[in-house]
Amino acid sequence: MRIDQILAEQRPVFSFEFFPPKTEEGHANLRKALEVLSADEPDFVSVTYGALGSTRDTTIDIVKWIKQDLGIEAMAHFTCVGATVEELRATLDEIEAAGVENVLALRGDPPAGEEEWRQTPGGLLYSTELIELLSASYGFAVGAAAFPEVHPQADSAESDIRFLKAKQDAGANFLITQLFFDNEHYFDFVARARDAGVTVPIIPGVMPVSNLRNIKRITELCKSEIPEAYERELEAREGDPQAMQDLGVAYATLQCVDLLARGAPGIHFYTLNRSPATRAILAALRAAEPWTRAKQPV
Repeated sequence: MRIDQILAEQRPVFSFEFFPPKTEEGHANLRKALEVLSADEPDFVSVTYGALGSTRDTTIDIVKWIKQDLGIEAMAHFTCVGATVEELRATLDEIEAAGVENVLALRGDPPAGEEEWRQTPGGLLYSTELIELLSASYGFAVGAAAFPEVHPQADSAESDIRFLKAKQDAGANFLITQLFFDNEHYFDFVARARDAGVTVPIIPGVMPVSNLRNIKRITELCKSEIPEAYERELEAREGDPQAMQDLGVAYATLQCVDLLARGAPGIHFYTLNRSPATRAILAALRAAEPWTRAKQPV
């Protein structure tokens, strides 16, 4: 089922994001996490795409397995990096033939060690071009990325919103945000997007913290802010992994409750290929049903 149709039929929508592992042990852990999380009946699951298409085949295989074997709606991340338009079409044909109906269209990041993004000869330059290709030639529901704290390479917050509107105009059916830890960033961003004419659902992305070093590396890359008080509490638990995870689950749960109670259309969980934290948060949300307190959708 197309994700835009799911969003039109129900609120809230809960989804999980995974990345293709690089080792056999990682593959086993991913399959175990997915099998466990499938019991929680997520509305969809997404699988990321490596730099230069380095995990293309693995991503497609995992998406096929999620869709065909687990019976969960799946979304493949898809980038412009390292491929001509002809090669992009060949991969999209394969995804479509597998029965997958959803694609997250991204420009993609430069390879490790490179700061400047370069267009592949014969390829596409912007995510909007990829969205246009998907919308014109395929029947996918097309998702796109959104950045509540501004894309790291955007000239300004205003230009970032204009580009977001261009993604919608190119055919994006819904948006998923980069992770954030201060909900006011999300609500301010959504308000500015709505004022600019963006009408599609904007799903907030939430990551439960389990490792301080990892989250600092991730937030440095995507330029997301860890609130000072939260960072202080995380640092106080750095030598105690269980205490760190407990705090991460508690903070993310409070974050999700507030988002849903104020009208967010759902939650997209960045799982880091782990299941316990996400399962605990999702169970708490379904027990408390904070979305019933929402006065209106955002």
